[in-house]
Amino acid sequence: MEQLLRVQNFAVSRDGFGAGEHQSLARPFGDADPGALLAWAGATASWPNRTDPGGSRGLDDYFTRDFSHNIGAEIMGRNKFGPQRGPWTDHDWRGWWGEEPPFHTPVFVMTHHTRPSFTLSDTTFHFVDADPATALDRAREAAQGKDVRLGGGATTIREFLDADLVDTLHVAVAPVEIGAGVRLWESPEELLDRFHLDVVPSPSGVTHHLFWRR
Repeated sequence: MEQLLRVQNFAVSRDGFGAGEHQSLARPFGDADPGALLAWAGATASWPNRTDPGGSRGLDDYFTRDFSHNIGAEIMGRNKFGPQRGPWTDHDWRGWWGEEPPFHTPVFVMTHHTRPSFTLSDTTFHFVDADPATALDRAREAAQGKDVRLGGGATTIREFLDADLVDTLHVAVAPVEIGAGVRLWESPEELLDRFHLDVVPSPSGVTHHLFWRR
Protein backbone atom coordinates (compact mmCIF):
# COMPACT_ATOMS: atom_id res chain seq x y z
CA MET A 1 0.00 0.00 0.00
CA GLU A 2 1.27 3.47 -0.90
CA GLN A 3 2.44 5.63 2.00
CA LEU A 4 1.01 9.11 1.56
CA LEU A 5 2.50 12.39 2.74
CA ARG A 6 -0.51 14.26 4.15
CA VAL A 7 -1.09 17.76 5.46
CA GLN A 8 -3.85 17.47 8.07
CA ASN A 9 -5.91 20.24 9.68
CA PHE A 10 -3.42 22.98 8.84
CA ALA A 11 -5.04 26.31 9.69
CA VAL A 12 -4.44 29.54 7.80
CA SER A 13 -6.06 32.96 7.83
CA ARG A 14 -8.25 34.28 5.05
CA ASP A 15 -5.18 36.07 3.67
CA GLY A 16 -3.11 32.89 3.67
CA PHE A 17 -0.92 33.14 6.79
CA GLY A 18 -0.26 30.18 9.08
CA ALA A 19 1.42 32.33 11.74
CA GLY A 20 2.15 35.97 12.44
CA GLU A 21 5.37 37.85 12.95
CA HIS A 22 7.42 37.96 16.19
CA GLN A 23 7.23 34.32 17.27
CA SER A 24 8.50 33.80 20.80
CA LEU A 25 8.46 31.22 23.58
CA ALA A 26 5.30 32.79 24.97
CA ARG A 27 3.66 33.25 21.54
CA PRO A 28 4.18 30.21 19.27
CA PHE A 29 2.00 31.81 16.55
CA GLY A 30 3.66 35.22 16.88
CA ASP A 31 1.23 38.12 16.55
CA ALA A 32 -1.53 35.79 15.29
CA ASP A 33 -4.20 34.50 17.68
CA PRO A 34 -4.14 30.68 17.61
CA GLY A 35 -7.57 30.64 19.22
CA ALA A 36 -9.02 32.40 16.19
CA LEU A 37 -7.26 30.09 13.72
CA LEU A 38 -8.21 26.89 15.56
CA ALA A 39 -11.58 27.76 17.09
CA TRP A 40 -13.33 25.40 14.66
CA ALA A 41 -11.36 22.40 15.99
CA GLY A 42 -11.38 23.45 19.64
CA ALA A 43 -15.17 23.52 19.64
CA THR A 44 -15.53 19.88 18.55
CA ALA A 45 -16.30 16.89 20.72
CA SER A 46 -13.07 15.23 19.54
CA TRP A 47 -10.68 18.08 20.41
CA PRO A 48 -7.95 16.26 22.39
CA ASN A 49 -7.52 19.06 24.95
CA ARG A 50 -11.21 19.20 25.82
CA THR A 51 -11.72 19.14 29.59
CA ASP A 52 -15.51 19.44 29.68
CA PRO A 53 -18.22 17.25 28.10
CA GLY A 54 -20.01 18.25 24.94
CA GLY A 55 -18.59 19.83 21.83
CA SER A 56 -19.87 19.88 18.27
CA ARG A 57 -20.23 16.94 15.92
CA GLY A 58 -20.43 17.04 12.14
CA LEU A 59 -17.88 18.16 9.57
CA ASP A 60 -15.38 19.92 11.85
CA ASP A 61 -15.45 17.03 14.29
CA TYR A 62 -14.79 14.58 11.46
CA PHE A 63 -11.59 16.39 10.49
CA THR A 64 -10.50 16.66 14.12
CA ARG A 65 -10.95 12.92 14.59
CA ASP A 66 -9.17 12.17 11.30
CA PHE A 67 -6.00 13.99 12.39
CA SER A 68 -4.22 10.83 13.55
CA HIS A 69 -5.93 8.23 11.36
CA ASN A 70 -3.30 5.90 9.82
CA ILE A 71 -0.44 8.30 10.69
CA GLY A 72 2.84 6.58 11.56
CA ALA A 73 5.24 9.56 11.70
CA GLU A 74 5.28 13.36 11.47
CA ILE A 75 7.63 15.84 9.82
CA MET A 76 7.73 19.40 11.12
CA GLY A 77 9.87 22.48 10.71
CA ARG A 78 12.07 23.66 13.52
CA ASN A 79 9.86 26.68 14.17
CA LYS A 80 6.94 24.38 14.98
CA PHE A 81 9.12 22.65 17.56
CA GLY A 82 10.26 25.88 19.21
CA PRO A 83 11.17 29.55 18.70
CA GLN A 84 14.95 29.18 18.88
CA ARG A 85 17.12 30.10 15.90
CA GLY A 86 20.70 29.02 15.20
CA PRO A 87 22.65 26.51 17.33
CA TRP A 88 20.80 24.97 20.25
CA THR A 89 21.65 26.66 23.54
CA ASP A 90 19.29 24.80 25.89
CA HIS A 91 18.83 21.04 25.47
CA ASP A 92 16.74 20.90 28.63
CA TRP A 93 13.84 22.69 26.89
CA ARG A 94 12.14 20.03 24.78
CA GLY A 95 9.31 21.63 22.86
CA TRP A 96 6.00 23.34 23.49
CA TRP A 97 3.97 20.23 24.38
CA GLY A 98 5.16 19.22 27.85
CA GLU A 99 5.65 15.63 28.90
CA GLU A 100 2.73 14.29 26.80
CA PRO A 101 3.14 15.55 23.21
CA PRO A 102 0.06 15.04 21.01
CA PHE A 103 1.85 13.20 18.20
CA HIS A 104 2.22 9.62 19.56
CA THR A 105 4.62 8.73 16.71
CA PRO A 106 8.20 9.43 15.70
CA VAL A 107 8.60 13.13 14.78
CA PHE A 108 11.30 14.39 12.40
CA VAL A 109 12.22 18.03 12.99
CA MET A 110 13.82 19.76 9.99
CA THR A 111 16.79 21.83 11.15
CA HIS A 112 20.29 22.82 10.09
CA HIS A 113 21.41 22.35 13.70
CA THR A 114 21.02 18.73 14.78
CA ARG A 115 20.86 17.50 18.36
CA PRO A 116 20.39 14.08 19.97
CA SER A 117 16.99 12.41 19.68
CA PHE A 118 14.86 12.15 22.79
CA THR A 119 11.57 10.55 23.81
CA LEU A 120 8.65 12.06 25.71
CA SER A 121 5.92 9.55 26.51
CA ASP A 122 5.24 7.73 23.21
CA THR A 123 6.72 10.44 20.95
CA THR A 124 10.37 10.40 19.87
CA PHE A 125 11.82 13.57 18.33
CA HIS A 126 14.60 13.25 15.75
CA PHE A 127 16.46 16.30 14.40
CA VAL A 128 17.26 16.04 10.72
CA ASP A 129 19.56 18.20 8.57
CA ALA A 130 18.49 16.92 5.16
CA ASP A 131 16.60 17.81 2.01
CA PRO A 132 12.83 17.11 2.00
CA ALA A 133 13.09 13.86 0.02
CA THR A 134 15.67 12.38 2.41
CA ALA A 135 13.68 13.43 5.46
CA LEU A 136 10.56 11.85 3.96
CA ASP A 137 12.42 8.59 3.32
CA ARG A 138 13.42 8.46 7.00
CA ALA A 139 9.90 9.26 8.16
CA ARG A 140 8.34 6.63 5.89
CA GLU A 141 10.70 3.98 7.24
CA ALA A 142 9.78 4.94 10.82
CA ALA A 143 6.05 4.96 9.95
CA GLN A 144 6.15 1.21 9.22
CA GLY A 145 3.72 1.27 6.33
CA LYS A 146 1.43 4.01 7.62
CA ASP A 147 1.16 7.52 6.18
CA VAL A 148 3.37 10.45 7.16
CA ARG A 149 1.83 13.72 8.34
CA LEU A 150 3.50 16.98 7.28
CA GLY A 151 2.73 19.14 10.28
CA GLY A 152 4.01 22.54 9.19
CA GLY A 153 4.63 25.34 9.58
CA ALA A 154 3.83 27.05 6.33
CA THR A 155 7.47 27.38 5.22
CA THR A 156 8.08 23.65 5.64
CA ILE A 157 4.88 22.76 3.78
CA ARG A 158 5.95 25.01 0.89
CA GLU A 159 9.37 23.32 0.77
CA PHE A 160 7.74 19.90 0.40
CA LEU A 161 5.25 21.25 -2.14
CA ASP A 162 8.11 22.74 -4.16
CA ALA A 163 9.80 19.33 -4.08
CA ASP A 164 6.53 17.76 -5.38
CA LEU A 165 6.33 15.35 -2.43
CA VAL A 166 2.90 16.15 -0.94
CA ASP A 167 0.02 13.78 -1.81
CA THR A 168 -2.95 15.35 0.00
CA LEU A 169 -3.61 18.58 1.89
CA HIS A 170 -6.40 19.59 4.20
CA VAL A 171 -6.18 23.33 4.89
CA ALA A 172 -8.76 25.00 7.13
CA VAL A 173 -9.18 28.66 6.18
CA ALA A 174 -10.37 30.67 9.19
CA PRO A 175 -12.46 33.87 8.77
CA VAL A 176 -9.73 36.14 10.16
CA GLU A 177 -6.90 38.16 8.64
CA ILE A 178 -3.33 38.33 9.99
CA GLY A 179 -1.74 40.71 7.50
CA ALA A 180 1.90 39.64 7.86
CA GLY A 181 3.90 36.66 8.96
CA VAL A 182 4.53 33.20 7.51
CA ARG A 183 2.39 32.65 4.45
CA LEU A 184 1.23 29.36 2.95
CA TRP A 185 -0.24 30.97 -0.17
CA GLU A 186 -1.62 34.14 -1.64
CA SER A 187 -4.41 32.05 -3.17
CA PRO A 188 -5.21 28.31 -3.05
CA GLU A 189 -5.42 28.46 -6.84
CA GLU A 190 -1.61 28.42 -6.85
CA LEU A 191 -1.79 24.66 -6.32
CA LEU A 192 -4.33 23.80 -9.00
CA ASP A 193 -1.71 22.92 -11.59
CA ARG A 194 -0.88 19.83 -9.51
CA PHE A 195 -3.92 19.18 -7.32
CA HIS A 196 -7.65 18.74 -7.54
CA LEU A 197 -9.53 20.89 -5.00
CA ASP A 198 -12.83 20.62 -3.16
CA VAL A 199 -13.87 23.59 -1.03
CA VAL A 200 -16.33 22.75 1.75
CA PRO A 201 -17.75 25.50 4.00
CA SER A 202 -18.60 24.66 7.59
CA PRO A 203 -21.31 26.17 9.81
CA SER A 204 -18.50 27.21 12.18
CA GLY A 205 -17.33 29.79 9.63
CA VAL A 206 -14.16 27.95 8.58
CA THR A 207 -13.77 26.74 5.00
CA HIS A 208 -12.11 23.37 4.46
CA HIS A 209 -9.87 23.11 1.39
CA LEU A 210 -9.19 19.51 0.33
CA PHE A 211 -6.43 18.92 -2.21
CA TRP A 212 -5.35 15.67 -3.82
CA ARG A 213 -2.90 14.95 -6.60
CA ARG A 214 -3.98 15.11 -10.23
